[in-house]
Amino acid sequence: MRRRETLRIALGALRRNRLRTVLTVMGVVIGTASVLAMVAIGTGARARVAATFEAMGTHMLIVLPGSIQAGGLQGGFGTEATITWGDVAAMATQLPSVQAAAPVLRTSRNVQSESDNWTTLVVGTTPAYFVIRDWRPRLGRLLDESDESSGAKVVVLGQRVVERLFGAHADPVGQRVRIGRIPFVIAGVLAEKGQSPMGQDWDDMVFVPGSTFRAKMQAGLGQFVDGVVLLRAVAADQTTRSRSQVESLLRERHRIAPGGDDDFSVRDLSEIATAQRQGARVLTLLLASIAAVSLLVGGIGITNIMLVSVTERTREVGVRMAVGARGRDIQGQFVAEALVLALAGGVAGLLLGVLAAWLMARAFHWPLVLQPMVALAALGFSAVVGVGFGIYPARRAARLDPIEALRFE
Repeated sequence: MRRRETLRIALGALRRNRLRTVLTVMGVVIGTASVLAMVAIGTGARARVAATFEAMGTHMLIVLPGSIQAGGLQGGFGTEATITWGDVAAMATQLPSVQAAAPVLRTSRNVQSESDNWTTLVVGTTPAYFVIRDWRPRLGRLLDESDESSGAKVVVLGQRVVERLFGAHADPVGQRVRIGRIPFVIAGVLAEKGQSPMGQDWDDMVFVPGSTFRAKMQAGLGQFVDGVVLLRAVAADQTTRSRSQVESLLRERHRIAPGGDDDFSVRDLSEIATAQRQGARVLTLLLASIAAVSLLVGGIGITNIMLVSVTERTREVGVRMAVGARGRDIQGQFVAEALVLALAGGVAGLLLGVLAAWLMARAFHWPLVLQPMVALAALGFSAVVGVGFGIYPARRAARLDPIEALRFE
């Protein structure tokens, strides 16, 4: 029997039982849609993680000062100032694998415009900070070396602060704001950065020169940096080398004996980013595996319905055999029916999966990442499921005895 004729007969048999056909297809639809949606969601989550760490600044290291251990009191890294301004300069100039180094001094203050006010995080730093974070201005300019050397009263605002003080589309460059009681001229507005992996809003900050911060806003600790230090490696594959060089330099400058405990800590963000991406990848595989189970359940539904169909059509099979149909023709017909069910469910499942992935991506505010190979694999898997679970009923129909089949009521 020709393939076209086999397909025509299979489609006719499915049309005669439309409700049963639709219900059978639904199992495959749900399975295919689940696989595609779960993979798309997991891939989108990995893309969100990568974008978040990219926003923090590529190739970045964080140097934290030491911990308090005195009078029975203990604290983690960052609770005691041990990094000096000389250390910052040495890390920036003496290490070939470090491109830039910048101190980060922080305090929370109320920022006032002529008509409104907003309490936000004030950061004192140097122009190198924006190189490390790969952060550009949306309006105006960034802090420069002359601002740092002169202790200028200039400020760069994050986009969220601009919205609160001046409105969403305002251009406040050149206007004045007060941070506490101190007037500052707005030098620029930063491009949006979004949130950190810990949920901190990068756009809800303002930046002033580090020298101005120490002189006007926080007395500081003399030669010690009252905060952390950010570093940028010259390349992504140099972060491990940079970390090793920073640790060696600081141990030498702090005169820490071999085997002694460090009074600082160096964190490599690439390790954190890699761990998060691996976690997201494992989650994607887990979700896809769970979704694949529902596709297998749909295949079992195909087997069940095909067995019922064979029983109902036993006399029809007997008539066809009596007029010359061979066993492989009968088997081909039922396999074709199973394949049509699976492919129809697969195509509908792909459309439903794309819709579900789009809705979830909008709900969770992360990118929609659809991979054509995953869609083809899901469709191919649904076809394999249809053929695989349709073979047994088809072979059972092909092995029927023509005489017994004709007698079947």
